[in-house]
Amino acid sequence: MISSFRPALLMFCAGFSASALAHNPMCECKAIDAEQIQCTGGFSDGSGAPGVTLDVIGYDETILVPGKLGSDSTLTFKKPGAEFYVLFDAGPGHVVEIDQADIQAP
Repeated sequence: MISSFRPALLMFCAGFSASALAHNPMCECKAIDAEQIQCTGGFSDGSGAPGVTLDVIGYDETILVPGKLGSDSTLTFKKPGAEFYVLFDAGPGHVVEIDQADIQAP
């Protein structure tokens, strides 16, 4: 009986690993003007990411702007004076980093 259970268990687990790969994290940041930046996060399956951590971090690893995406999966923040990157962190394997140099100008 156990030997017939193993193939079913393998198929069950394979289904979970395929679904886990089906939604990759996505994040985009744009400068609204010279002072404000807006980031939008979500997943490749089209789902949003409300409540997901999105921190603005200095090159010295100091968190300059701690944040979470709002109900519309966006966060708007004042552009820091120091060099920075944005970290979208939806958990292990679901992290996106965006360097300040990659943020689109208005």
